[in-house]
Amino acid sequence: MRQSLLATKIVWSMLAIFALSTTPSRAFEIEAEQYFAATDGTSEITIMSTADLSVFAPLVLGFQNQNPSVNVRYVVLSSAELYSAVLEGEATPDLVISSAMDLQTKLANDGFAQPFRSQATETLPAWARWRDELFAFTLEPAVLILSKAAFADLPRPRTRQELIELLRDNPARFENRIGTYDLRTSGLGYLFGTQDARQSETFWRLSEVMGALQTRLYCCSGQMIADVKSGKLALAYNVLGSYADAQSESNVDIVLLEDYTSVMMRTAFIPDSAKNSQLAGTFINYLLSADGRSLLRAEIGPGPLDAETFSSDQNLRPIRLGPGLLVYLDQLKRRSFLRAWTSAIVQP
Repeated sequence: MRQSLLATKIVWSMLAIFALSTTPSRAFEIEAEQYFAATDGTSEITIMSTADLSVFAPLVLGFQNQNPSVNVRYVVLSSAELYSAVLEGEATPDLVISSAMDLQTKLANDGFAQPFRSQATETLPAWARWRDELFAFTLEPAVLILSKAAFADLPRPRTRQELIELLRDNPARFENRIGTYDLRTSGLGYLFGTQDARQSETFWRLSEVMGALQTRLYCCSGQMIADVKSGKLALAYNVLGSYADAQSESNVDIVLLEDYTSVMMRTAFIPDSAKNSQLAGTFINYLLSADGRSLLRAEIGPGPLDAETFSSDQNLRPIRLGPGLLVYLDQLKRRSFLRAWTSAIVQP
């Protein structure tokens, strides 16, 4: 009997190895992955997301506390990789969560999302949901991160114009010590950049000044924050504020610029190819529930979506869901924008 069981295990192991060896190579790159086994797991959902595991794990565990029969496979990709994986049909998750609102809107607009309605989604303001397919659940500002050591004898800039003047007056201090997103590769960075350009022409002047100082380009907020904390960077521009709050230390200042602060909303949708759309809807409801919002507020960097936030701070500018987000995804406009930005930020 023991030999029979051993033989069965060997057969199954060989089959698993064969399956892995014959599976086509994945065309998208996974940054991190974790399987959250439930206490009484009888069902499963797969979530593909741009949010780091450290940021989102508490939400998954909170969801499982209320849904102890649901196992959760959580996969982290960059916004561009996630968009391509869904667009090309290389991945079939049950729920897609991303910080790149424009790419999410594009996927929904092109028929990759299925509608979902519930009491929770009906409570969202019109600018935080789109066609009952795409739902926002966080408010996350783009902020300026400063090294306190680098600014020990310098004033903190309150506006982009003050930042421009500060950089121009102190080139030796800031050369090769500024960080920002690489808009050519970062979906979130491109979103913030295009929103900046729509808000003010100051963005282009700032980009030229930063380019002249050999600004370093990054894929992710986390790397920029780490380099400011270590002293490698004196400042980082348009960092995701939720990550900055989560990783802030005494040697770092977080600045919400007073001329305007763009506020991104992390969004979720259920793909049309989802195998467990009902459970995916349950997860969306949890994100929008009082418990989910409380967890976001208390333990995680991203703040919960709260419409009253904007009435209390007029400098906050929410990036609203809707067809306006598709403008800069037009290939001609995208190439033109990136050509102008690259010319400004990448200087010899």
